[in-house]
Amino acid sequence: MKVAGGTCWLTAAEIAASGLPGLPNSARRVLEWASAEGWANRVGPQGEALARRRSARGGGTEYHVSLLPEAVQALFKARALAVQSTPAPANDTDDGPIAWAWFDQQPAHVKAEAEKRLTILAEIEARVLSGSTKTAATATAAIRHGCTDRTIRDWFGLVFGVPRADWLPRLAPQRKGGRDKVEVDPIAWQILKSDYLRPEKPSFAACYKRVVEGYAKPNGITLPSEKTLLRRLEKEESKLFKKAKREGKEAVRRTVTPQRRTVADLHAMQAVNIDGHTFDVFVNWGKDAKGKDIIGRPVMVGIQDVFSRKLLAHRIGESESTVLARMAFADLFRDWGIPAEALLDNGRAFASKALTGGAKTRFRFKVKDSDPTGVLTALGIRTHWAKPYRGSSKPIERAWRDLCENIAKHPAVAGAYTGNKPDAKPENYRDRAIPIAEFREHVARQIAAHNADATRNTEMAKGRSFDDVFAESYAVAPIGKASPAQLQLALLVAEDRRCHRVDGSITLAGNRYWSLDMIELAGEMVSVRCDPDNLHSEIHVYRKGGGQFLATAPIVEATGFFDKSGAERREKLEKDVRRKVRAAEEAAELLRIDQVAELLSGPVAPAPQPVAGVVRAVRHRGQTAAALKPIQQADAEPAATDFMDAFTAGTARLRAVE
Repeated sequence: MKVAGGTCWLTAAEIAASGLPGLPNSARRVLEWASAEGWANRVGPQGEALARRRSARGGGTEYHVSLLPEAVQALFKARALAVQSTPAPANDTDDGPIAWAWFDQQPAHVKAEAEKRLTILAEIEARVLSGSTKTAATATAAIRHGCTDRTIRDWFGLVFGVPRADWLPRLAPQRKGGRDKVEVDPIAWQILKSDYLRPEKPSFAACYKRVVEGYAKPNGITLPSEKTLLRRLEKEESKLFKKAKREGKEAVRRTVTPQRRTVADLHAMQAVNIDGHTFDVFVNWGKDAKGKDIIGRPVMVGIQDVFSRKLLAHRIGESESTVLARMAFADLFRDWGIPAEALLDNGRAFASKALTGGAKTRFRFKVKDSDPTGVLTALGIRTHWAKPYRGSSKPIERAWRDLCENIAKHPAVAGAYTGNKPDAKPENYRDRAIPIAEFREHVARQIAAHNADATRNTEMAKGRSFDDVFAESYAVAPIGKASPAQLQLALLVAEDRRCHRVDGSITLAGNRYWSLDMIELAGEMVSVRCDPDNLHSEIHVYRKGGGQFLATAPIVEATGFFDKSGAERREKLEKDVRRKVRAAEEAAELLRIDQVAELLSGPVAPAPQPVAGVVRAVRHRGQTAAALKPIQQADAEPAATDFMDAFTAGTARLRAVE
């Protein structure tokens, strides 16, 4: 079996038929081995796939020889050298598919050169068929195309005995240039890689400078140029591994192609998804206890039909809360019916026990057998959870993008727009705050327009509106209607609360409830039911577990898409990528950053002490000079013993003044 151009693509049957030690001896066992090792998802150093569809007759899958163990690869290379050193017989055409597979991997300039040579040989053959001799035709072609007769004869030698259909890959140049691999100090190379492949993403130039100044120079080591080492790093380490070390797990996850989900097997109201959105708009919620305006950004909880993408229900409040989500579900049940499935965010408002209590799994809160039954659980709605911090798992995220533009930047709310980030505030920031009642009407109008837009290009719309898609399916789909009792269940929130240990009062949603009968319940855990649409009314207290009615307490103080197998397949791809990253990290043998810092902290020679070439005399002036003068005189001269000595010493200090 011949390896063309230094690379080889082999089928499972060819691997089994090679007879090399360490390989399975049947195609079936080779395929089982390939499946266990994940060959279908393996990539090369440049990100190229190492498994592909076979283009020859019969189809199938081909695997690159680099997927085999290194010892087997060495045997393949030795076999290839032996074949290349022996001239091929005239009827040796067995390696044609391998030659074409090698040719398919070559760059454009190699293929262009092969096509040019094939054109010259075809021209010579045409002249020979027209009556010219091969020597004359070769000489004419050589002059015309600017090459020598000997070169053309060498090309004919490359295709001697080869079928005419396989000439093109045989004529491709197979130059094997390149210099020997430059030697690099192993410790310096480890320092450089470890410094470069870290989350801070330093530039390669800065890392190279640090290793030169901090390690190479103090140890008398000469390193190759920066560009040489950068090319070596790009060749040795895969793009996936570099992305994992410098950009993190999320960047690695995004390398797996997005999962495609279809809703063609659903119908209207079969599945809904709910999510919250904070608008970039200032609204006025009214006056507080001191008469000041309450200004804030409103939060909307919306429910969308997964099949048609129509927004079916929404509620607006000061914060994303369980009450807001439950009221949105109550509107959905009243207006459209009860869905079979619901896709929920993992936020506290949606994963609360009031909605999903009794469900087997939740992302939040501890699941207990004594949990109160949530609304969705009681109505038989099967819940699905979107992955945390994974906006692509929820179709409603696309609707939020449209509503951000059509609601927050609409002329009706001009002057109230806050900007979508702190450094993107508009010039008229905080000019006004729109009243909440006016804002609710504005949101309702824009949602209606969003649903009625007849230019939608989703999987089911295809040029129609969300309203049309929903109405068409809603008319013929089996829809579960909510009875009055079920609506009451949706509106009546059941939560477990512990009564105050002294007076028995209950605090719920920022409000305090108490009655005389509740003194006997001080410190007890009870079940509370209330109407979330009217939290200023009384609450009803029941015995926890048994459901026995205990008391009614008025308010005291008020502060008024689901393909499981597809998800499992994608999870497996992510696990394969993480396994690859771990293997690459083990092979790279990176140092810890504290080790890098230690190796870079070489001895620092003290700077030489400069010597002053000229010394300037320093004289004292002013009061300091007057104070120091007696001291200087005392140090410079002995005290005069008599008048003459003092006079002589004084005149010695006199100088002539013109």
